[in-house]
Amino acid sequence: MYKRPRRNRRSAAIRGMVRETRLALDNLIYPLFLADGRGIREEISSLPGNFRLSTDELLRELEECRTLGLRNFILFPAVPEERKDRVATYSYAPDNFYLQAARQVKVEFPDSVLISDVAMDPYSSDGHDGLVENGEILNDPTLPILARMAVAQAEAGFDLLGPSDMMDGRVGYLRRALDEGGFSHTGIMSYTAKYASAFYGPFRAALDSATKAWDKNTKQLATATQREALIEAALDTEEGADFLMVKPALHYLDVIALLRQNAQLPIAAYHVSGECAQLIAACQNGWLDYEKAMPEALLSIHRAGADAILTYFAKDYARLRQ
Repeated sequence: MYKRPRRNRRSAAIRGMVRETRLALDNLIYPLFLADGRGIREEISSLPGNFRLSTDELLRELEECRTLGLRNFILFPAVPEERKDRVATYSYAPDNFYLQAARQVKVEFPDSVLISDVAMDPYSSDGHDGLVENGEILNDPTLPILARMAVAQAEAGFDLLGPSDMMDGRVGYLRRALDEGGFSHTGIMSYTAKYASAFYGPFRAALDSATKAWDKNTKQLATATQREALIEAALDTEEGADFLMVKPALHYLDVIALLRQNAQLPIAAYHVSGECAQLIAACQNGWLDYEKAMPEALLSIHRAGADAILTYFAKDYARLRQ
């Protein structure tokens, strides 16, 4: 036998030498949920170890994360019901706690990367990403609302904006609005291939943003499709996106790999709440070893082709690296 692949597995040093995929903390983005008020740190029951945080608690959390080596964060607002309306006016209001928190973060941690969420659903009384009339989600009338929201977020200091709404043409519309508003330096991390997945439950519970009626199948990609992701990626690239995102990640590794093979832009992947929650539950039941299974899950996403991974495990992975 002249060919013995096990020779390159013989020791840890040799395995390290030929290691193909290396996951660094710079590849991770930590999602955090923001609540209005002070002294709030409420654990999300369906996503243990993750919390709704008021701004003061958020700043403490970011300080701890940065000591671990994490510096990339995406924020999601849990907006009180009384501040929601059909046209999401609170999303760009001067007193919006989400925008105020971003300003404070950029003062305290100016070199951190801060990513926003651009969509109507956190602010909409209908709970949808777009404007709803007579049971229909209207594409084009939604775009000016998203643009006003995006410019307000850029003014607050977000480095990258994350349009998660899946409206047609929104990347180009936002890009023009940002450039015209003097924010040509603000990037767009587009939710390019966002699937109508069953794995978003804990996230929606965290933000209390479940739709009041209808579903999201007219906006998000059907779970059985691949080629549609290529169409969305080509459009987002043409319209000025800076990142292309696949969501969810673990159950769509084939889509991540497909975009990596066909796109030149960086690929982000959202390791969504349900994917993380099922691993946590298996580990809590003793069926899996968390310190082995969690890094393996992240590595598989990176190996598939994701340059950036949004994951609720970012902080725990950083701790393991210490």
